[in-house]
Amino acid sequence: MQLIILAGGLGTRMHPLTEDLPKALIPVAGKPFAFHQIEWLADHGVTDLVFCIGRHGDQMRAALGDGASWGVRVRYVDDGARLLGTAGALRHAIDAGVVAERFAVQYGDSYLPVDLEAFFVAFETCGLPAMMAVYRNEARSQMNNVDYAEGRVLLHDKRPQRPSAAHIDYGISAFRRDLVQTRVASGEVADLSDLTRALSVEGLLAGYEVTEPFHEVGSPEGLAEMERFLEARRA
Repeated sequence: MQLIILAGGLGTRMHPLTEDLPKALIPVAGKPFAFHQIEWLADHGVTDLVFCIGRHGDQMRAALGDGASWGVRVRYVDDGARLLGTAGALRHAIDAGVVAERFAVQYGDSYLPVDLEAFFVAFETCGLPAMMAVYRNEARSQMNNVDYAEGRVLLHDKRPQRPSAAHIDYGISAFRRDLVQTRVASGEVADLSDLTRALSVEGLLAGYEVTEPFHEVGSPEGLAEMERFLEARRA
């Protein structure tokens, strides 16, 4: 099970913490966030991790190493001087030759308590080239961006506010490598949300509904909630 982690953003919402530190290394409950993230992934079947990194990427390499501490393989692909966006960074990793034929991708600030083995099996059997995990998001209706029904994402669109949407992108998706190669040009600055929107409109995006809330450290509120979540698990 291979997972690509997009960790090359600037983390501007988390300044001043991220002025000299990558967001993935923000301390949470006594250790860098990425440590919690990798522990969860390793415990749930992921054996191959690729971090797409950018500014402060050298700190990521120094902190995480090759992944041996968690029993996984960790590799890195650096965006370089120009931020490529989420889809552009993914295509850059494919061009670097480190991406499997089928893979999942999530963000470097996300902690997602989803059954990863079931997620991967669902992707293998869905018959479509891409799949997105979705969450029925009744508590945050203003953020909802997914129309979902019967195992399909009918529309994923982050731009307009749609009162009809009851779900939100959970933060992990799976793709066939050749699909990304076909849809995203090498060196192009591109966003994954544009790709998934197009796929949903074309009927090519499966949906996988999860019931556990997601957690993140991409905002001060998210960081505080993540601290409470981890402390509750340790209690």
